[in-house]
Amino acid sequence: MNWSGENTLRYSRNILVEELGEAGQERLFASSVLVVGAGGLGSPALLYLAAAGIGRIGVIDDDRVDISNFNRQVIHRADAVGEWKADSAAAALRAFRPDLAVDVYPEALTAANAAALFRKYDAVVDGSDNFSTKYLCNDAAVVTRRPLVHAGVLRFGGQMLTVVPGAGPCLRCVIPRIPLRRDSPGCAEAGIVGAAAGVVGAWQAMEAIKLLSGAASSLGGKLLTIDTLSNEVSILTVVRDRSCPACGDHPRITEPLSAAEYDPERSCAV
Repeated sequence: MNWSGENTLRYSRNILVEELGEAGQERLFASSVLVVGAGGLGSPALLYLAAAGIGRIGVIDDDRVDISNFNRQVIHRADAVGEWKADSAAAALRAFRPDLAVDVYPEALTAANAAALFRKYDAVVDGSDNFSTKYLCNDAAVVTRRPLVHAGVLRFGGQMLTVVPGAGPCLRCVIPRIPLRRDSPGCAEAGIVGAAAGVVGAWQAMEAIKLLSGAASSLGGKLLTIDTLSNEVSILTVVRDRSCPACGDHPRITEPLSAAEYDPERSCAV
C-alpha cells in the first residue's frame, strides 16, 4: 500500500489507534468482506467497512429500493427508488471511495450459491431481514469456515453474534430451530427506528474490522443484546452445543440446505 498523499491522511486516525497501527491497516487493505443485504443493517455496515479501508467488498441483495426503506437504509439515494439495492449501494460506495473494489450481486443468496460466494471472501456480515437467510448464512459460514457477523434488529434494538467456525458456537447453538413467522414479526409488522439499525449495523462493521485487522484475538461466543430505548446493553456467553447439527462434534449439515428446509413455516428439523 502506498502511504503517500491522500491515503496517509484518509487512514491517519485508524493508524493512530494502538491496536490497529500501520500493520492492522495493511491487513484491512488486503481483506475482503461479503455483506448479505443492503438494507437497514447492511447500509451502515457497508459504509463503515469502506471507510475503514477494507480492500474488497461484495454486496448481495435481490430487492429493489423502495421509499419505505429510507428511514433506515441510509446508503441509498432518494432518486434510487426502483433500482436494485446492490447496484445502488455499490454506486454509493464507489462515490465515497473510488479505489474500493466492489462486487455486485443483484440476486438472492441461496443454497446453490452461498458456499461458493462465501469462499471468495475473508469474512461475511449478515444484514438479512429474515430467519431463513440468517440460518443459510450460518450454515454456509460453518461449512466454508468463514467468520460471520450475524445480527438482527427490530423496533428499538437488536442482537449480534459473531460466529468463528472452529473457535466457538454458531447461531444454531443459540436458536436450534428456525422460528415460525407468527413468532418472529419483521419490520413491516413491528416497525423499526432507523437509528437502532444504524447502531447495530455499525457494531457489525466494528466486529469485522477487529477480526480482520487482528485488533481482537477472540470474538466468538458472545451474544450481544442492544436496547436503545432503555440504553441497556447485555452480553451472554454462549457455549458451543456439541450436538449442534452445524458446528457440533458430529455435524449433519455438511452443505447449505435446500430452500424448502429453510422455510420458517416448516421449521428446520435437522
